Amino acid sequence: MIILSESIEEIELSASAKENQQMTQAAQLLGCNIYYIPRDFQRCETAENALDHIPKYQEKVTGIWIGFIPEFERYQAIYNAALEKNINLINTPSEHKKGIEFDLFYPYLQELTPEIIIITSTEECFEAGNILGFPVFVKGSVQSKKQKGWKSCVANNQEELFELTQYLLKLKYGSRGKVIIRKLVKLRYQRLAPNGFPMGREFRVFICQQSIVGCGYYWDGSDDLSKLSSPESKQVLELALLASQRLNIPYVAVDIGQLETGEWIVIEVSDAQFAGVSHIPYLELWNNLKEICQKNI
Repeated sequence: MIILSESIEEIELSASAKENQQMTQAAQLLGCNIYYIPRDFQRCETAENALDHIPKYQEKVTGIWIGFIPEFERYQAIYNAALEKNINLINTPSEHKKGIEFDLFYPYLQELTPEIIIITSTEECFEAGNILGFPVFVKGSVQSKKQKGWKSCVANNQEELFELTQYLLKLKYGSRGKVIIRKLVKLRYQRLAPNGFPMGREFRVFICQQSIVGCGYYWDGSDDLSKLSSPESKQVLELALLASQRLNIPYVAVDIGQLETGEWIVIEVSDAQFAGVSHIPYLELWNNLKEICQKNI
């Protein structure tokens, strides 16, 4: 298995950068071939130049990218350049896009997750707010701003919805020109994040080729809600597998949350190459990935 890891020295120091570094080190310990790639094409100009130091393999091998969510054009370019080296990134560009952009994966998961309305301009806010009612959760097609706190992603009225939508549409990277207005649901929680965001009972499940390779509590730290009983674990994993089967993406991360009523729902999904590991031991994750990828060669 080949690992394409974004060059550590070019990435700012952050929790995500540290995790990428530790994931890379764990993969190396298990014998994966590691090749560092730049985070953008600013210096090297093209994907071919970015991968110029990588040899061409005689037979096709599976590749996994460790890094931050790239723009779609960059993913496509790296994917094609890797193919020239006989390296198959585990998710094709279309599979990557379906796993990253909320409006593309939502139709497959409609009955498993809260209702949404997709808008592309502030003029659509009024109708969306009237249909869903307030409060609503507001996020870009690719990412939310919940790391900035409750007020950065929840609108209680039309004015707040307009302001959040206007802000998100300016973020080309996080919204890609689309804003997701979502019916707000109440998850079970015990703690608030330092920014005041409720740390809902949520678990991230990593699935490769329809096999579970890892599952962990979404939030940092632990509390009475961070452990699953055997029946709960069965419910969470079965729901995650159902979502994965519907999406048919080779390597996907599925976030499952528990409502105050006790019901489990899908929160969202992601291309697992770019998903935070959520308390899953790195070596355990890579061991399981290697085993599945070797079976599918």
